Amino acid sequence: MPETLADSTDSALALVQRTSLTRLMADAVENLILTGEMPPGTKLNEAAIAERFGVSRGPLREALRMLEESGLIRQEKNRGAFVREIDLDEAAEIYDVRAGLDATAGRLLAPRITPEQVAALRALADEMQEVAGRNDVDRFHRLNLAFHDRLIGFAGNRSLSEIYQRLVKQLALFRRRNLLVPQAIPLFADEHSAIVDCLAAGDATASGEALYRHAQGGKARMQQQRPIG
Repeated sequence: MPETLADSTDSALALVQRTSLTRLMADAVENLILTGEMPPGTKLNEAAIAERFGVSRGPLREALRMLEESGLIRQEKNRGAFVREIDLDEAAEIYDVRAGLDATAGRLLAPRITPEQVAALRALADEMQEVAGRNDVDRFHRLNLAFHDRLIGFAGNRSLSEIYQRLVKQLALFRRRNLLVPQAIPLFADEHSAIVDCLAAGDATASGEALYRHAQGGKARMQQQRPIG
């Protein structure tokens, strides 16, 4: 029998529901990875995860394929899925790409940044300076992520933002938080303040250069340290 309009609608609804569930599961597992509940090298137990979130294995497996494409997990034939481990060399390569994206974002944003956007970035940079005096590594780390997320968003380039977010998530697998030693915090804070100054001045070249140097400095400090744990 030919497919009726009702059949077509039901099929479309089922597809939307399955796609939405897959996306929700991908987000849930990604959160477990990025918060450290599932650290690099962890084998993902499909049965346990499916039971935990009350879903069947079908949407979960589709979600894991999405996470593999985003670079957060790896699939091994006959062994299953594992949270990816990023070594120092790969992390350094990611930093190089990120530096280029940061510089591009700075050049795009500087000529058209609004006073409200400057104020938002300045508030984060000022709080970093305050936190630097307390050597609060965890708080500084969160402010650092918020600063760069906001800056990339303000740049207004969706393709750049998508690539950037993917790289940041992959760097999280290198346990970057453990590399942000208290001694580096004051320097980081000063660099963020300088970046805001360049953006506020509308200087595209200086903004791009400041962001590029900042990312390359992070790479250099990373290479000088060994990840903890």
